[in-house]
Amino acid sequence: MGAVTSTAPSPGSPDSPDSPDSPDSPDSPDSSLLDLAPVIPVVIVHDVADAVPLARALVAGGLPVIEVTFRTPAAADAIRAIAEEVPDAIVGAGTVLSPEQVETAVAAGSRFLVTPGWTDRLLGALDASGLPYLPGVSTTSEVVALLERGVEEMKFFPAQAAGGTPYLKALASPLPQARFCPTGGVNASNAPEYLALPNVGCVGGTWMLPSDALAAGDWGRVESLAREAAALRG
Repeated sequence: MGAVTSTAPSPGSPDSPDSPDSPDSPDSPDSSLLDLAPVIPVVIVHDVADAVPLARALVAGGLPVIEVTFRTPAAADAIRAIAEEVPDAIVGAGTVLSPEQVETAVAAGSRFLVTPGWTDRLLGALDASGLPYLPGVSTTSEVVALLERGVEEMKFFPAQAAGGTPYLKALASPLPQARFCPTGGVNASNAPEYLALPNVGCVGGTWMLPSDALAAGDWGRVESLAREAAALRG
């Protein structure tokens, strides 16, 4: 996996937190997808017209890394719209299930890829994409198999159902090189417990995207909830 890079203009001097010379900048060659924000919003877009204002609200609230899932026909067009119109967003594709979807995601402008699980064929396509990716795991054997392949950053899914924080805490000692983004059942209440673990870089969730706010186009509320989520790890 490579570092996550940004196409957004680089403001300020090298001392600026947004400067490409800053270790917290996505332009840094050593940056990791797991370290850019404490929460990755997991977005399901039904109407492409919602993609840009939704992304702008998340970015304004301090959550620039946005996973748009391939669960609707609008996903690829939503990724393309965000990539083209919201330069401060780092948009990626989630629920990627096949090499064909990898190609579609890359063509749409995805900057990273996320899968709920993995196979050798899918992992090969993820590698070939040249993008950072988070393959999904839920067992120790899957983690070890990925470590053997040189993959150290993973999605832990479905996090709560697969054992939650006790499971990840148990993995930290024997497998300290593995780092995770837990997703699935993670919410505002339990996210801090995950983020406190040494092997968790960030979490994925949807709680800053309530369905009634999305239906009403209440982007101000989304921004406010995103700001609260961004503050979970100060």
